[in-house]
Amino acid sequence: MAKAAFIGLGVMGFPMAGYLTQKGGHDVTVYNRTAAKADEWATTYGGARADTPAAAAKGADFVFTCVGNDDDLRSVVLGEDGALSSMNEGTVLIDNTTVSAILAKEIGKEAEKKGVGFIDAPVSGGQAGAENGVLTVMCGGEEVTFAKAKPVIECYAKMVGLMGPTGSGQLAKMCNQTAIAGLVQGLSEAIHLAKKSGLDVEKLIEVISKGAAGSWQMENRHATMDRGEFDHGFAVDWMRKDLAIVLQQAEEVGASLPVTALVDQFYKDVQKMGGNRWDTSSLIARLDSFDKE
Repeated sequence: MAKAAFIGLGVMGFPMAGYLTQKGGHDVTVYNRTAAKADEWATTYGGARADTPAAAAKGADFVFTCVGNDDDLRSVVLGEDGALSSMNEGTVLIDNTTVSAILAKEIGKEAEKKGVGFIDAPVSGGQAGAENGVLTVMCGGEEVTFAKAKPVIECYAKMVGLMGPTGSGQLAKMCNQTAIAGLVQGLSEAIHLAKKSGLDVEKLIEVISKGAAGSWQMENRHATMDRGEFDHGFAVDWMRKDLAIVLQQAEEVGASLPVTALVDQFYKDVQKMGGNRWDTSSLIARLDSFDKE
């Protein structure tokens, strides 16, 4: 059993921190900007809560962060009451937020100055993956630090892989989001075409999902997309935040991502429709909206 801190209890972090106690048996102290959420977590899982990130991280063997964006992460880790200020030498900091690789490298350097190990470890699998403890975790960092952190990360994950040095986890997550953007748009267009052409969507998916067109998105989202239900957790606002990171990285390294740039604008259209909190499969709503014009 290890002593752990978990900072950030949103729709992802809340169940992830829970798995550290329920599955891992670890002693967990949490911090959340909204204290009521931390109180709720402590009541649900029997752990402790702290008033600042620094207080949560003090004395911990592992410190996890899962917050909103670069600014949030910089604040809870590097701020005046940030986690790093109270962490001891030999502690491992594991960040599950999707942020820029630049920030991951910056935090890695600051952690190294204190003798703290750092793993950038963004996740894929959405709210359902977090709630079921089956996330995919893409990691960047030193091999020895990864080996130490992996058994603890596995409390809430089905796949944990080291992609390379610090920042590589974030780069892998960018590739992940790039692939998803194209897949969801393609699936949206396929369902839209089927409906306009008079095909039975369920019968269609039953057949094509077993061939080369099959994907996780197709298996798990086609039915709700057909019904116009977009309440599966990973919001359009979050996806656009992630795609902004992707497109910035692409510009810096000279990568051409025309489909990703186009789908990002399609998500912007969904936001204009009021779909900021709809999940990412809502791209089909944009296509269906043309029928109403």
